[in-house]
Amino acid sequence: MNRILLALVGVALTVTAAAAQAPTREALIARAKSFELDTAYAPPPGDPLTHHAAGFAKVICSAVFMTGLAPDFATQNVGFFTAPYAERAKLGKPVIDRANQTVDVRLPNGVTRTAKYLGSQGCVTFPIGESAVHFTPVDVKSRLPDPSSQLWPMGDLLPQEPLPSEIDAEKLKAAMNAAFQPAEGMTAAFVVTWKGRLIAERYAEGVSAQTALEGWSMGKSVTATLLGILVKDGVYALDQPAPIPEWQTPGDPRAKIRIADLLHMSSGLRIKAPQDPDYEPSGPYPDHVYLYTGGVDAFHYAATRPLQWPPNSVGRYHNTDPVLISYLIRLAVEQRGEAYLSFPQRSLFDKLGIRTMVIETDPFGNFLGQGYEVGSGRDWARLGNLFLADGVWNGERILPEGYTKFVSTLAPAWAADKRPIYGAFFWLNGDGRYPVPADAYYMSGAGGQTALIIPSHDLVVVRLGHYRGESAGAAGFNKALALLIEAVPKAHK
Repeated sequence: MNRILLALVGVALTVTAAAAQAPTREALIARAKSFELDTAYAPPPGDPLTHHAAGFAKVICSAVFMTGLAPDFATQNVGFFTAPYAERAKLGKPVIDRANQTVDVRLPNGVTRTAKYLGSQGCVTFPIGESAVHFTPVDVKSRLPDPSSQLWPMGDLLPQEPLPSEIDAEKLKAAMNAAFQPAEGMTAAFVVTWKGRLIAERYAEGVSAQTALEGWSMGKSVTATLLGILVKDGVYALDQPAPIPEWQTPGDPRAKIRIADLLHMSSGLRIKAPQDPDYEPSGPYPDHVYLYTGGVDAFHYAATRPLQWPPNSVGRYHNTDPVLISYLIRLAVEQRGEAYLSFPQRSLFDKLGIRTMVIETDPFGNFLGQGYEVGSGRDWARLGNLFLADGVWNGERILPEGYTKFVSTLAPAWAADKRPIYGAFFWLNGDGRYPVPADAYYMSGAGGQTALIIPSHDLVVVRLGHYRGESAGAAGFNKALALLIEAVPKAHK
């Protein structure tokens, strides 16, 4: 851990200069080309529309059976990432079987993709042509008392005393109003904590403090947290080569990929993702999305991609990397003889008072923690406060010393690309995207899902919204953040 942190100190000093010299798309492509290895690319198998159908079925399944949304509303407004709206128009209307808790989406060629609600494992897409999953679902329940009987943050009871005098109540109120403007932004939940205290929250009609909403890639930060627990336990070290079984053949160049490289989105593995500067929408279906929709063993698929660049040379937002961290988590948990599917609840959620968060799996029981998860606004705020508190909760060190600094420090390969925006499964405010101080770092998911940690103001701010409103909601969110920074004092360090 210390060696990694020391190496990152110099990287952090480049943030200001990098932010002032944002690279062009052409520059990013050219630099990556200079590191290119002579390996072949094999696109994901299958028909893209079939994958879109799988994504559509799963999104609607989660929206209906986990969030409680009306099917028609969900079809129009939720989760376009794995099933874009234009693609949904080519598919049949989702058929919802509430008795069996399944959602079927039929393609024009007669093929049907099915997602089924499996309780604690969320909604899972069946492999093509199959009607069951390849693992035994497990019922995982929180061991915590009724939240209505416990004070925040371990429960949902809030203190009755007035706001601290240091907080500007009028600006706080204005911030809450701004977060829900315009209505087209479809903000569903907005939660603000200061010094760990919940000082303001608001929800859209039909949404409550306990409603589990789509989080998408905020799940990557949950995955980083679970890996951090294993680092604290001494199971893994950040600078060790990642012990992925598929890489253990003598001479395999992927054996040099470190755990830190995966967390930094800098493994160098060859896939295509919509976020790539050279991505062509008319090209093959992106592996980045196939890791959600393929109905395959996602861990094995990610582990069998070849290297495109040497590890830790090029930073790219690729789902292979968090999927492989999830793979390492499963390997470690099962090697210790523990129950894998209950590990997040027992090792993390129960300790923080989190009761609504569910990480969904592929049909082989592997957590798809790169972005298939749901959770309430309050539960995301609890997770954010674990990082604000440097990984300590109720007097217990849950994350190793230095880990919050590690995830919030610019990744070396991203610094080399002059993009001061990525740490370790957390985004950085190094480019001033948000009107908050540069020390802010955040969990981010498609559709405008955000959990900001702002140490310089003791703030955690959570914004969740329905996917369709992302663009319209961005201006209101920025205005709310600017007001919040004015509403609370700077932290005393």
